[in-house]
Amino acid sequence: MQNAPVTPARIMQLGMGFMASKTFLSAVELGVFTALADGPLEAEELRRRLGLHARSARDFFDALVALGMLERDAAGRYANTAETGLYLDRGKPGYVGGLLEMLNARLYGFWGALTESLRTGEPQNESKGGGDTFAALYADPARLESFLAGMTGASLANAAIMAHAFPWQDYRTVIDIGAAQGCLPVQLALAHPHLSGGGFDLPAVRSVFERYVRDHGLADRLRFFPGDFMRDELPRADVLVMGHILHDWDLPTKKALLAKAHRALPGGGALIVYDMIIDDDRRTNAAGLLMSLNMLIETKGGFDYTGAECMGWMREAGFRDTRVAPLAGPHSMVIGMK
Repeated sequence: MQNAPVTPARIMQLGMGFMASKTFLSAVELGVFTALADGPLEAEELRRRLGLHARSARDFFDALVALGMLERDAAGRYANTAETGLYLDRGKPGYVGGLLEMLNARLYGFWGALTESLRTGEPQNESKGGGDTFAALYADPARLESFLAGMTGASLANAAIMAHAFPWQDYRTVIDIGAAQGCLPVQLALAHPHLSGGGFDLPAVRSVFERYVRDHGLADRLRFFPGDFMRDELPRADVLVMGHILHDWDLPTKKALLAKAHRALPGGGALIVYDMIIDDDRRTNAAGLLMSLNMLIETKGGFDYTGAECMGWMREAGFRDTRVAPLAGPHSMVIGMK
């Protein structure tokens, strides 16, 4: 049998991948999928609704068809796919576009400086001139709300899986550390009427968290715990969750946060950590490895990590019976019992 010819096709596809990514992110920014929420539209009507120039609108829509993000029928009308209709319509509760909007508005530009970051080891975001990224985000209410909505987009699918992949019937209280809008505790409380607790985050997040919780009818069971996990001890609960938290920090800080969690938990309590956990062999979870490069761009010392590494840090902090369980896509959770 003759071997298949070696071609540069995969190399070129990867090298030009930014074009597909930016086309898709611009579609989210423009509200293409929300515009199609009520049904198919012809190209001209869709163009008018979005306020696009006539020159390349058809190419734009057809590129989204070719990328699998839109469908086009025999009459030339464009429609959402099952996925985009469910997750990219701003009017639906499953909307994950907040994260994509943040990627488009912030990270897409910062990633243009990856080469510099690889050479210098320095972040390339708002802190590049010596500022503090989180301080800059939290000082601007509009940017903060966009960032928090992005965190909801990153957490929603994981929260839905976590609600059924952990023995919540054995616990009464849960607090999400770095809760953002409160997506995780809301999903857990919706699935388990006996659970109460809330979210711990910086005081500036309170109004956003409380509005999100009220909108889901859970203000009687979930409350906001203000504080700074870098300076303060963590609130007490049967279960603490750290999602997309540990990867922001260097190793000593990671270990310090795990130690704080251990102190805050009662005997028999549990800590759940979730991120894009890298596979132990560091070969298959490309998303986790790319996210670790994102931490190079975004932070002074942050990095993503393997499940084995996290379990080792947990055991060092005093946790027992550690294990890794899959969540959505490239995400996993690492569970440690006190």
